[in-house]
Amino acid sequence: MEKKLLLSVKKLSISFNSNNVLSKAVNSISFDVYENEIVGVIGESGSGKSVTALSLMRLIQFSEKTKFSGTVTYKGMDIKELSEKEIQSVRGREIAMVFQEPMSALNPSMTCGSQVREILLHHDVVNKKDLNDEVLRLFNSVKIPDAHMAVQKYPHELSGGQQQRVMIAMAIACKPKILIADEPTTALDVTVQKEIIALLSSIQKETKMSIIFISHDLALVSEISNRILVMYKGRIIENGETNTVLKTPKEPYTKALISAKPKTGKRLKKLPTIKDILSGSNKLEIITKKEREKRHKKIYNSPPILRVENLEKIYFKRYGLFSGKTSFKAIDNVSFKLFEGETLGLVGESGCGKSSLGNAILQLNRATSGSVFYKGKNLHKLSKKDLRHLRKEIQIIFQDPLASLNPRLTIGEAIIEPMVVHKLYDNYSCRKSKALDILEKVGIDKNSFDRYPHEFSGGQRQRIVIARTIAVEPKLIICDESVSALDLSVQAQVLNLLNSLKEDFKFTYIFISHDLAVVKHMSDKILVMNNGRIEEQGDADEVYKNPKQKYTKRLISAIPKEL
Repeated sequence: MEKKLLLSVKKLSISFNSNNVLSKAVNSISFDVYENEIVGVIGESGSGKSVTALSLMRLIQFSEKTKFSGTVTYKGMDIKELSEKEIQSVRGREIAMVFQEPMSALNPSMTCGSQVREILLHHDVVNKKDLNDEVLRLFNSVKIPDAHMAVQKYPHELSGGQQQRVMIAMAIACKPKILIADEPTTALDVTVQKEIIALLSSIQKETKMSIIFISHDLALVSEISNRILVMYKGRIIENGETNTVLKTPKEPYTKALISAKPKTGKRLKKLPTIKDILSGSNKLEIITKKEREKRHKKIYNSPPILRVENLEKIYFKRYGLFSGKTSFKAIDNVSFKLFEGETLGLVGESGCGKSSLGNAILQLNRATSGSVFYKGKNLHKLSKKDLRHLRKEIQIIFQDPLASLNPRLTIGEAIIEPMVVHKLYDNYSCRKSKALDILEKVGIDKNSFDRYPHEFSGGQRQRIVIARTIAVEPKLIICDESVSALDLSVQAQVLNLLNSLKEDFKFTYIFISHDLAVVKHMSDKILVMNNGRIEEQGDADEVYKNPKQKYTKRLISAIPKEL
């Protein structure tokens, strides 16, 4: 039986005019979406995926600064020609969207239930009498735990996965014919990611709606889509059935996307980037078991640089004005050793205590009990002055580089600032010279010294944050989900950079991530955390190959299958 055509895009081009320079984001693309199918759209940041998605709902305002050509036709209607009232009736009701960042998309001042009610009332989907029942039904349909409580909570009171489920509930509230999911799982744990993929698949089967699933992860898209569109520099370079594209990719770029993700079966000295693969310069050097054992013998024959003993962190919360306090143990009796030159991987789901442990080690959030010894000194007993001096030796790289940088400071000023705080080098001239050297070291052009953070891509900003971190010449760096939101190719570049800097500067890393494949590539040893406790620990290769605990096995099984 022939499928019914829902959406047709013909020769769509979108250009943005900035300072009289025309930049083409989408370049003459054409594709169709039929009813009851899932179309995957993949490509790196800047390939035009999100701009295309936004144009389908006319969320991009066409003006003198935005040039648009081609057509987007939904059920015979030209989206560009619809009046504002007509397009409002299409958005949400006929075509809905799930965005990448739920905390940015949800209103922080409204309860989650109120935000879903607003959608239902706007489109007059149910009468007011049945409104609350329908909201509860939607929350249950997207499998939010304790749905009757969740409707009364604000977004910040839910986990990332639960926030994304609220977004999905809002998107499916009006039973749309097309759901656009724009990177809906990028920064989520692998287990939550798997749950969201399964949820979208089950909703699609139940409602027969079509889904346009956008991601930079080809392995992830392959698990949900019937058809795949590959985008590169604003063009669709490959389009076909999922199995055909995966098994016999025609374009070098598609082959590069398949090859860029870290492979769990072998340990490479350097991850191949898409640029390497396309240029044919990707020499895959494998680290042998013998080389690894020799390195570990050298590392573990020295005394530890960091000792964590029986560490606990308890948070207290009062839910009402007259209610008593309730306690939550974020870190529960954690002990481990970290050796100089080692990369210790810390993995687990959101809420398992990874970041709390990192903050407790840094003394950004002091532990309730237990001890942290750095080079034999108990950090809990240091004076404020000594602790301030210690900040130079122990640094952190956060997940969101844009939030880590002051938008009012140029990147040069941002790198020099910690040098001034820690009184490094004699004067501004020396500091600037050092900052320029560091920029070059992390792969940022020296001429970018006077540019601001917003002028760079996500991958470049993460390099700038790394430059700022190493400006004070630390000994220990905690990388807290520092590559989780990056494209595969950019992620590979940053991971390669971290490893090369480690060799050059003799750094020691605590590498925090929910992605076991990435952690395995980076780490000598792995600690698996669950509910504040260390569930399992050991050599990274051994933990991945022969996990002992059910929780670890579940984490590994949730990783998308390698292509």
